Amino acid sequence: MEHSEESSAEPGEFGYRQELRRVLHLFAVFSVAFSVVSITTGIFLNFGFGITHLGPVSIWLWPIAAVGQTLVALILAELSTRIPLAGANYQWAARLVGPRYGYLVGALGIMYSAVGMPGIMLLGAAPLLVTALGGDPSDSRLLFAVAVALIVAAYGINIVSVQLAARVNSVAVITEIIGTVVLAVVLFGLYVGHARPVNHGFDILAQHTLQPGQSLFYGIVLASLIGVYTLVGFEAAADMGEETVDARRTIPRAILLSVIVSGVLGMITLIGFTVAIPDAATISSAEVPLAAISTYWIGPVATSVFLLIVVFSMFALTVVAAAASARLIYAMARDNMLPASKLLRGVSTRRQTPLPALVTSLVICLALMSYGYLNGNAFGTLVGATALIPYVVYFLTVIAYGARRHRLDRLPGAFHLGRWATPVFVAALIWLLAAVAVLVLPSEFRSAVWVTVGGLVLAAIWYAVGLRARLRDGAAGPPRLPDAAVPPSTVRPSTNVTEGSASE
Repeated sequence: MEHSEESSAEPGEFGYRQELRRVLHLFAVFSVAFSVVSITTGIFLNFGFGITHLGPVSIWLWPIAAVGQTLVALILAELSTRIPLAGANYQWAARLVGPRYGYLVGALGIMYSAVGMPGIMLLGAAPLLVTALGGDPSDSRLLFAVAVALIVAAYGINIVSVQLAARVNSVAVITEIIGTVVLAVVLFGLYVGHARPVNHGFDILAQHTLQPGQSLFYGIVLASLIGVYTLVGFEAAADMGEETVDARRTIPRAILLSVIVSGVLGMITLIGFTVAIPDAATISSAEVPLAAISTYWIGPVATSVFLLIVVFSMFALTVVAAAASARLIYAMARDNMLPASKLLRGVSTRRQTPLPALVTSLVICLALMSYGYLNGNAFGTLVGATALIPYVVYFLTVIAYGARRHRLDRLPGAFHLGRWATPVFVAALIWLLAAVAVLVLPSEFRSAVWVTVGGLVLAAIWYAVGLRARLRDGAAGPPRLPDAAVPPSTVRPSTNVTEGSASE
């Protein structure tokens, strides 16, 4: 007999109490995913890098990443209908395979937020804001101070309420489109209308250049960063599963829409900016390449307005990324998987937000931002690690899906891959292996690999000194997902839930 999608998504089905406020609808959840993907951020951070290492033809690597990530999104969309809980990747891995596997995925997820938000604020939003306001974007101390202020403000919005954070991200959908797509279309129109002289035609879209001594293959690998870096984070919609209305229908739609819309709009944006390049020197010498291109066509004042819109989009990304990071910490602490779990799983009764998890996430981000600033290679360290870690998480999650998909019951009306599950799984796995290789092999990203390894070492230390004993004693971890034939009511509740809550 069919059951309500809304009631079937209650945390009580999985052994938890409903503590977070369920107020988010489709547009709000789509806004979360779309803002985290943020074509604005990815393109502004990496456009110049791609052009420098491969030339304008580098933009055609974008649709390859878009197709690959759509395959991953299809799998995560199906998982989101079965396990719509906060801390999505951790929950999927832990319930499909086991708590140790889930801990590895969750630890990587915490690391992703810890390097991602500082990287965006320090290397994206701060330089753009300083440029727009007429400051010196080469002043590293000024950029660091601005980045700290922005990230603290983003977390402050989350502390107030998830509804305020959702409103910020709903506005960000519009600013994302204005700040990148509209600007790119305007520049494309000015180029077609010969508003200013340039020395190339549409053939620029097929031109390639290489760095001295660099092979074509190596140039392709480096230039692929623009799509690989950008088209991630769409599963943030699933992280809001316990705050989403009709989660099992809403979340998969939000995940897939965010990837498809981002892929299409991102390609339009890249074409517009590329044909508008006035000359190669603009890319190689400018502190903010896209700002230099825009200034050439529409002047400094209009460019500053657009840059402020872009900064808001990046800020909104950080607002929702902070929310997702805090919910991952909250979800893991709720299962007693982290140090000080009793504190970290606390929820503000007045605001219904995971306040201790938010503060902890902020402290971790500030520490990593300081490391990137003092390290001297903030781009390689923060941007490289921000790209690598989510692909490792996706790879581990997709492996868990492939190994345990037979345990996932088909729910009435819910998104389901059906006979396409196996080919999608195989294709997604091949894509993820290629993406991880791209992000590990180049020497330019080697510092990012060490950041990742360092984070895993810290996670291993906690596992050895604390978590292993908790798991051995049955005092930590969610219950493993039962076989599809076993009804949810028979699942043993988690150890940190009061008796009877699994049937609420």
